[in-house]
Amino acid sequence: MMSTSHAVKQSPACAARWRRRQHGQRSADAPARTATFSARHGRQRRGGRGVAPCSVRAAGSNTIGCLEAEAWGGAAHAPGSAPSLLLPSFHVEAPAPGGDALAVPSEQRVQEVVLKQAALAAAAPRTARIEPVPMDGGLKAAFHRCGEVCQEYAKTFYLATQLMTPERRRAIWAIYVWCRRTDELVDGPNASHISAVALDRWESRLEDIFAGRPYDMLDAALSDTVANFPVDIQPFRDMIEGMRMDLKKSRYRSFDELYLYCYYVAGTVGLMSVPVMGISPDSRAATETVYKGALALGLANQLTNILRDVGEDARRGRIYLPQDELEMAGLSDADILDGRVTDEWRSFMRGQITRARAFFRQAEEGATELNQESRWPVWASLLLYRQILDEIEANDYNNFTRRAYVPKTKKLMALPKAYLRSLVPPSSSQAERQRHHSSLT
Repeated sequence: MMSTSHAVKQSPACAARWRRRQHGQRSADAPARTATFSARHGRQRRGGRGVAPCSVRAAGSNTIGCLEAEAWGGAAHAPGSAPSLLLPSFHVEAPAPGGDALAVPSEQRVQEVVLKQAALAAAAPRTARIEPVPMDGGLKAAFHRCGEVCQEYAKTFYLATQLMTPERRRAIWAIYVWCRRTDELVDGPNASHISAVALDRWESRLEDIFAGRPYDMLDAALSDTVANFPVDIQPFRDMIEGMRMDLKKSRYRSFDELYLYCYYVAGTVGLMSVPVMGISPDSRAATETVYKGALALGLANQLTNILRDVGEDARRGRIYLPQDELEMAGLSDADILDGRVTDEWRSFMRGQITRARAFFRQAEEGATELNQESRWPVWASLLLYRQILDEIEANDYNNFTRRAYVPKTKKLMALPKAYLRSLVPPSSSQAERQRHHSSLT
């Protein structure tokens, strides 16, 4: 339900911290994150898991891109140093190049994951609020840091989370930060040094998080989140699989292949978020409908990212567009790499934008069914990202040298629209929703 773009842009503050680290200096905000905490959690977690006592160690002990954090004490350990206590991974496997033409389509295989996630969520009770649970100082600092990261990298989304209950808001921040860190493994400052082995270790570390053995304070925030919400590990594993795909793949033969990639790197975010955001007790929709909407928003956001960043990706030697559809439009890799805005390109882009908008429309169906306090950030993300498509059109489909950028004034105008849409109750009829939505556009 949120988005971490596949092309990470460093903020000035982040870039400054990165330069300081290269010269062996600590970041200016390090003292706030190097204090030592020692308080035990006085409660048992779901499934008997517990998060280790808090103890923050020396600076520089863990660096992932720009999202650094101090090591977490107690039962914490280096990634990969202990065996996993969880079941084996159940990835949605990507088809091998030149594989069986009769293989199950990616969309069908992803839908099987959605059904599984929806079934897990359906088994949990639908409640409007999560009862607050006291936290020790270490966890408070961990969630506060997650909020800082979210505010720095996703200001509009961060603002929209303020209507959520504190428990849900903190949990969404923790998920956002994990996704951001995972994304930076292949797109951040250390990307050139990342290998498949590093991603294997990151997955092992994820398993430790779900087992209640966080390595650093940001991990601890996610570990607490998955202990208190019915969040499943599979979408997290699948996102790491998307990072593996980015290491070895720079072309996509068909939309079926691209669909799988978009699921891995963005659709998974929606599946992670729904258990935290919660489904409204007034919702009459099937849980599957809500999860399909969450998946659709992730796919729509990622397709929008891809269409916005065609030129930037091409300069990195990457083309995230269906090769067979390019060929049908009379286009080639050379046209993309040379940045030619032709009538053929404009026609091709119209079709791609139409597809992305169809996913946004499907996402609306799920957004309305969420708990009311969780709807605003989802609608904000949906409306803001959809505007990027409008900007691509306004730029005459020149996404090679002109970046489709939504001006700040338009972003601010979208927030009250998103808020008003979040007030539409899930029990409203389709016709009532359409009338309400039409009045806001």
